[in-house]
Amino acid sequence: MRYFCSMNRIPPSFFLAILYPFACAAQAQTAPAPVEQTLEPIVVTGNPLGNDPFDLAPNASVLEGDKKTMSQKGSLGETLNGVPGISSTYFGPASSRPIIRGLDGDRIRLLQNGVGALDASSLSYDHAVPQDPAATDAIEVVRGPAALLYGGSATGGVINTVDGRIPREPLSGFGGEIDAGYASGSNERSGSAKIELGTAGTEEGQSGLAIHADVFSRSNGELRIPGYAWSAQKRAQGGSESDAKYRLPNSDGRADGGALGASWVWKDGFAGLAYSNYDANYGSVAEAGVRLKMKQDRFAAAGEARNLSGFFQALKFDFAYTDYEHREIENGEIGTIFRNRGYEARLEGRHARMGILDGVLGMQLGQNRFSALGEEAFVPQTDTENAALFLYEEAALSEAFKLNFGGRVEYARHRPDAAGNLRFSGSEERSFTAMSAALGSTWKFTPALSLALGLAYTERAPSFYELYANGEHVATGAFERGNQNLEKERSVSSDIALRFKEGRDSASISAYYQRFRNYIALESTGRFCSTQGGQESCSSSSGGGGLPEYLYHGVQAEFYGFEAEGKKRVFDNRNGWLDLSLGADYTWTKNRNTGEPLPRIAPFRLTGGMTYGNGPWEAALSVQHAAAQNRVPGGESTTDGYTMFGLALSYRFTGAGQSWLLYLRGDNLGNVEARQATSILRDTVPLAGRSVKAGVSVQF
Repeated sequence: MRYFCSMNRIPPSFFLAILYPFACAAQAQTAPAPVEQTLEPIVVTGNPLGNDPFDLAPNASVLEGDKKTMSQKGSLGETLNGVPGISSTYFGPASSRPIIRGLDGDRIRLLQNGVGALDASSLSYDHAVPQDPAATDAIEVVRGPAALLYGGSATGGVINTVDGRIPREPLSGFGGEIDAGYASGSNERSGSAKIELGTAGTEEGQSGLAIHADVFSRSNGELRIPGYAWSAQKRAQGGSESDAKYRLPNSDGRADGGALGASWVWKDGFAGLAYSNYDANYGSVAEAGVRLKMKQDRFAAAGEARNLSGFFQALKFDFAYTDYEHREIENGEIGTIFRNRGYEARLEGRHARMGILDGVLGMQLGQNRFSALGEEAFVPQTDTENAALFLYEEAALSEAFKLNFGGRVEYARHRPDAAGNLRFSGSEERSFTAMSAALGSTWKFTPALSLALGLAYTERAPSFYELYANGEHVATGAFERGNQNLEKERSVSSDIALRFKEGRDSASISAYYQRFRNYIALESTGRFCSTQGGQESCSSSSGGGGLPEYLYHGVQAEFYGFEAEGKKRVFDNRNGWLDLSLGADYTWTKNRNTGEPLPRIAPFRLTGGMTYGNGPWEAALSVQHAAAQNRVPGGESTTDGYTMFGLALSYRFTGAGQSWLLYLRGDNLGNVEARQATSILRDTVPLAGRSVKAGVSVQF
């Protein structure tokens, strides 16, 4: 354990250099690795009964294998951005949190191997998610009502990263994977290595020890952009940074980490432990001279027992303790320190079949302490406790028709501590009991065509910062005030999806509607406030130099939209094969109190692609179009539409007993200036310009 704890002081490239010779030596004693085959994705999240994804009521997406390797970027949000229904908060190349159907922050549940990831990314857009896509095996996204199994904070959906750091299946022999890449757009250098070994025999059902270890490293210089960092409208207002051009100032950074895990695995279950570390240092693109130094230590335990006798046929347990800290450093001096320490535990039991009912019962417990110390601390230290009970049941009424329903009751308590800070002296303890329920069904018209319906009622307890925030939030340029009188956020949502899958051809189109009774929004009060020497002053004009004041309060709101995607195999013969793909999404929102749209909503987006393969070669052309976003609330800037083109070329082969993937990817080849409507920095931080990435991945 000490070896991995000190790993952030050793260049991860060192590990990449030494692991490969050992891998080759070990591989000489085992059978050659086959060339990777295309397999159907296995959705874990929101699928407690392990059904075929085609038969699931929720809308689920999986990014894995070569597709994940070739598309991954430096943040979770940007890696998923463009998947139908998913956009990102984009705060530069290092910090980008996913948005699902227009919902972000504490309405999106981020999980690691099914357990909540404690960090500070929902508190502020400049706080990165401490999960590197290179260290994951798969990224799963569940949209819509099925996400309620994971809590009220999953109102918009769930994103679960699966990394295999606790092995859950028997392993025999030695294997792993090494990846390395370079991208010109930010002079990014990335690498990762994973090894797994096990003592289980080759016969089915044998038990044994399974060990996993991985390391990753990513570093980048300042991001290349097509022109000025500031938009023409913003430059007209003037400012010392308005002449920044071709490079995005203070956008460089690095991230390193790794993990060590082990399990005892047998035919009907496993029990294991893992430790992982994440360490990053990156610049804030909103504040010149400000850097964020982040670290996270995570200890996890998991186990499962299957084929039990009695009421429960299977039991599954997941636990994680997280110690997270990041420091905001301005001109070499520590300004604010954010810490979040706590645990989450989840127990699920699959009960014996009762007539036509098959299902899961479960409980979840969690506790964490969040603190912010320093001049820019705008939230008090807060202890939060959570406890929940949930169930999921499925009834197969016929071979073609399935009905499922679920429910969850969750208790949350926030206990603030002003710790002598007068700005938080009036903070009082609040507790909430939230209840959620969902009903869904799938109807297979034919083996290739199905219809899925979903309906849910969800309650979400306010987060600690929505209740207690009080101070200058420099990264977002606002003076934020919480509201201790907030009630639970309540919503009713419906979802309908039509899916087709036959051979290599697939298509789906889904529509959704969600109405909030008490949507917790952050809206302007029209005042400007500042603090100096612990004293607060506010005025009705900006002449005093303060930041615009924003207050959290409940409003009536509604969301609706659609997502569509499809793939068609045009031909497949001795001359190769050709696939055409098409995707689209749109989200429409309204603040029913004011009649205005809600802020930072993605416009209509359309994606298209053409992929040609012949033997080990594969070439792909992609097009992404985003329409102009003119539906914005008063005081918020609009964004122009844009169209980006990309090309990718890959070659997969087997050599020296290993399976190799060489790839070349070009993004935004037209060097188009594009600004993301969902970013709070849309007028000062454009998307990356032209970039070419070359990479290699080897499995052994």
